[in-house]
This record gives sequence, structure tokens and C-alpha cells, in this order.
Amino acid sequence: MLASWYDRQGSAADVLHVGELPDAHPGPGEVRVRVTVSGVNPGDTKKRRGWLGSSMPYPRVVPHSDAAGVIDAVGDGIDAHRVGERVWVYGAQSYRAFGTAAQYTVVPDQQAVRLPDHLTDELGASLGIPGITAHRAVFADGPVDGRIVLVHGVLGGVGSLAAQLARWGGATVIGTVRRGDDLAHVDATAVSHAVALDSADPAAAIRSYAPGGVHRVVEVSLSANADLDNAVTALDAVIAAYGTHADRTELPFWPLLFNNVTLRLLGSDDFPAVAKRQAARDLTAAAAVGALTVDVADRYPLEDIAKAHERVDAGGRARVVVTVPG
Repeated sequence: MLASWYDRQGSAADVLHVGELPDAHPGPGEVRVRVTVSGVNPGDTKKRRGWLGSSMPYPRVVPHSDAAGVIDAVGDGIDAHRVGERVWVYGAQSYRAFGTAAQYTVVPDQQAVRLPDHLTDELGASLGIPGITAHRAVFADGPVDGRIVLVHGVLGGVGSLAAQLARWGGATVIGTVRRGDDLAHVDATAVSHAVALDSADPAAAIRSYAPGGVHRVVEVSLSANADLDNAVTALDAVIAAYGTHADRTELPFWPLLFNNVTLRLLGSDDFPAVAKRQAARDLTAAAAVGALTVDVADRYPLEDIAKAHERVDAGGRARVVVTVPG
């Protein structure tokens, strides 16, 4: 099969190879997916770079955890009727050596989720890491119907899906962007109120929309926003953080304590399996009724995977996918 891999960590151009590897075959409880689109996430490129001192977990890694495609083979114990089913895939390279940057990927049966026929492969390949992270940030502490949810970085991959999921769940969504110029790009169908963090007083602006405080915060940079979050959270609020810019993040501890704020830290690889399965069901259901959309800005063929990684490493809010030839 045609695939991409790396045998050592480093820059994309230096370590990513594209060539032939032996075909993957499903074991008991697994399915094989013929990949059409492979999603590229910051976590994939960080693993390749050796971010935070991480080492090679396996002698060879086929990158990427997310994908869309068609099941073409099943292992023992799996219903043969799944062959031919369109699916989206999550967690392919989570504690596993062989991800989705290949013509075939093998995953446990439950990690290949049926993709409704009217949804695109690009959307399916964009639901895994960002979608499951967004789902847990929004719903890990219960329903949000009638609540006010603040989503920081609402134009980002996780943030945009979190806003859409919160709106789908019945919440009023307040979204933040870094600059006033970004306000025009906010999806008004999901975000009721948008605030630029470079405005004169973003806390006052948020409070004007939530006088009693916000009930949930989906946090992209805890170190940057801890004081702001403290200023706008309601009693018993939850701050669900999936990112920070300072490894040792300072918090306004006592004010948060007196407000009984819960701080939830989110590492998507290690979410409970039951939470991932529920997220997969909800993401598919929301997407099926048009409540979730993803703007895929950049598409690269598999042979240009290094360019795709470089695009993700450069940052920005563009969703990047790799198309895999038939």
C-alpha cells in the first residue's frame, strides 16, 4: 500500500517519507478502512517534531489519527456486513504505530463510525481529535441546555466545533477572537455574541452578554486567559482547558476557589473510551442534521504530506487534510 511514515523525529521535509509499505490486515475486533481523506492535526505534527521532549514511541510511525473512507475488510468477531460501509475514523495513531496517512488503516471496530451518505469525506476526516475534544469540553460536566458557554478561539478547529456543539445542545454561545478584524469571520448561526480580546475591556463585553457570569468556558490558552475567565465565570462554573501557552500556568487561585470553579484539563488521547464513543455518536448526529460544518481550507495529495505538515506547523485556523489516491 502507498503510505507516509517517519523513522525519526524532526522537520516534515527531513523525516516524512512516501512509498510502499506492506498492506495492513485487521485482527480480531478490528476493521480495515480504505482511506480517502486523512485529517492533519497539530497533535500529529507535534508527535513528529518530538514536542515537549517526547521520543519515538515506535521504530516507525505512520502519522495521523483521523480519516474518512470505506471499510473493506473485517477481523474475527466483526459483522461482515460492515464491509462497504462509509466511515469516519478516530484514534488510529493513539497509542498505535500506524495511523491514517496511508491507503489502508486498521482500527478497533468502534473507532470506525458510520458516516451518513450525505456528509463529505472532508467533514468526516475533521471530526476526530478536534470534534471529540470539543465535545468533552462542552458536555463532560453535563447538559448545556439553557446555559451560557464561552468559547475562546472560536475560529479554531476545536473552538468552532465546540461553539456549534454547544449551540446544538441548547446553549447560548459567546465566542472570542484575538483581534477585532477577526469578528467578521465568526459563524453567527452558532455564536450569539462575539468579543475581540484586543478590545478595550473584553471582560466587560462578555459580562454585558452574561450579567450573572458564564457557566462553561472552553479554553484554548489557560495561561493567557486565566484572569479573564476568573472575571466572567459564574458560581460553580467549569473551565475546560485543552491548551495553554505557558507550561507552568499561573491561576488566580483564591478568587476561583471562592467561586467554586472547576478546572478540567483535557488530553484527548486519554479520554475514557465511553466518553469517546458518546462523542462519536453525538458528532455524527449533529453533523447529520447540519448542525456541524467544517471549513477545509487546504488539501494536499499524499505525496505532498510534508507540505501539509508544514502548513499545520505554521499555525492559523485553516483545516488541513491529505487526500489518498485510490
